[in-house]
Amino acid sequence: MRSLRYSINVTLDGCCHHEAGLPPDEESMRYWTAEMERADALLFGRVTYQMMESAWRKPSTGTWPGWVEGWQVPFAEAIDRAKKYVVSSTLGRVDWNAELLRGDLGQAVQRLKQEPGEGLWVGGVTLPLALADLGLIDEYEFLVQPVLAGHGPTLLAGLRERIQLELVDRHEFRSGAIALRYRPTRATA
Repeated sequence: MRSLRYSINVTLDGCCHHEAGLPPDEESMRYWTAEMERADALLFGRVTYQMMESAWRKPSTGTWPGWVEGWQVPFAEAIDRAKKYVVSSTLGRVDWNAELLRGDLGQAVQRLKQEPGEGLWVGGVTLPLALADLGLIDEYEFLVQPVLAGHGPTLLAGLRERIQLELVDRHEFRSGAIALRYRPTRATA
């Protein structure tokens, strides 16, 4: 059974908005590239899929735009070539090596987890909350940035029940950011 890991950048005060002072640096991009490459597939909701596609889909010219720094190219290439599943009831179709997941969310994700492979990765805000409520997330990985945002959406806001976690790994970055990886200590559904 493949595990499902939820990974996201977050500020010290829990803000998980991508514009909340969470700029990537070379070291964190190497880390995220390795995480993308470890996943058999990525799972996105519509908003995250469209945001990631607009930023990281390789243009038809075959050349990355000028704003993509050289140290960002390995990440861009890893996410561009990754298999993606998109949970959406409003999109009619997807491409970018993606397929729509329709119907019952729990059943669809459970089927993906039953397939052979190393693991699945989910990012974003809304979809991971639904998956956490269903008890389908096997690992939580937070890249905690040394920033206080003071506003914006917060991590897993609206979670129905408390989920007790056990720290299984941590990695400190020169920037002061810390990657913390947790596993639930009991069934969450």
